[in-house]
Amino acid sequence: MTSPAVDPASETHPAAPETRTAAPAAPAAPGRRITGAVWAALGIVYVVWGSTYLGIRIVVETLPPFLSGGARFITAGLLLAAIVAWRQGPAALKVTRRELGSAVLVGLLLILGGNGLVVLAETSIPSGLAALLVAAVPVWVVLLRTALGDRPGLGAFGGVLLGFAGLGVLTVPGLSGEVKIGGVLLVLVAALLWSAGSVSSARLPMPANPFTASAYEMLAGGLAALALGLVRGEHHGLDLGAVSGRSWAALAYLIVFGSLVAFTAYAWLLQSAPVSLAATYAYVNPVVAVLLGALVLNEALTWPILLGGAIVVGGVCLIVSTERRG
Repeated sequence: MTSPAVDPASETHPAAPETRTAAPAAPAAPGRRITGAVWAALGIVYVVWGSTYLGIRIVVETLPPFLSGGARFITAGLLLAAIVAWRQGPAALKVTRRELGSAVLVGLLLILGGNGLVVLAETSIPSGLAALLVAAVPVWVVLLRTALGDRPGLGAFGGVLLGFAGLGVLTVPGLSGEVKIGGVLLVLVAALLWSAGSVSSARLPMPANPFTASAYEMLAGGLAALALGLVRGEHHGLDLGAVSGRSWAALAYLIVFGSLVAFTAYAWLLQSAPVSLAATYAYVNPVVAVLLGALVLNEALTWPILLGGAIVVGGVCLIVSTERRG
């Protein structure tokens, strides 16, 4: 997806929106000092991941959704695999067949389903609204965990109720005809698929190296998105010469910053800062996305977006704070 989504299923296994769910990492010691480097990395995660919704909206102005998404993640996956091989040696890319199968499945859920449907939806709905709908991913994660036998705390279920109330308010623009209801429904399905990928990644035999797993997930999801774009006929009539310079620039930004820089910063945060601090991106990213959409694309800040967004962010904050205490 674009903005990351906290996976409360594990203290050290939240889902990284632009790539994959990060592999378990030891949380920082409770008394560890929060350095300037930690705040810098957190700022990158806040701003870059929050800005990916704006980037996607600009990309789909002149590029087809699934072909552009496929190109983005195939390129990012190859770059990440090359970086892993360069820094850690080619052996770091070796995985078992089960691990590869798990990475492919998670990649399809996160990237083809979660991110791909968001990209498609942003051809018809504002980027800020998409970000706020995606922000409710922790709500779906709690419900999926419950269905699988976990027992989240009462505070988490209170967050779920708040989240659904916020989603109800956020769907008002679609029900009233202000935006296309189809786009709203696409993002809701995308959030559910992203949540399924987040929960699955904590339960499947994933590659031990989170960067290796991310590379395979991005390649699997990117190839699937490319294939779906071809099946949809997105290549028919596509004139690359007619693609705007800002769409190319936005695509490059998503590849380099959204899929590589921010994920690296987030993976480092999981090892260098309290997880509860790193998890705050879940309710900061949508705020950043809404503000950027309004400032850059003049997207309207209507009362359903402001009120519904505030309720969703409040629900997510309650879920995250409850799960981190447990």
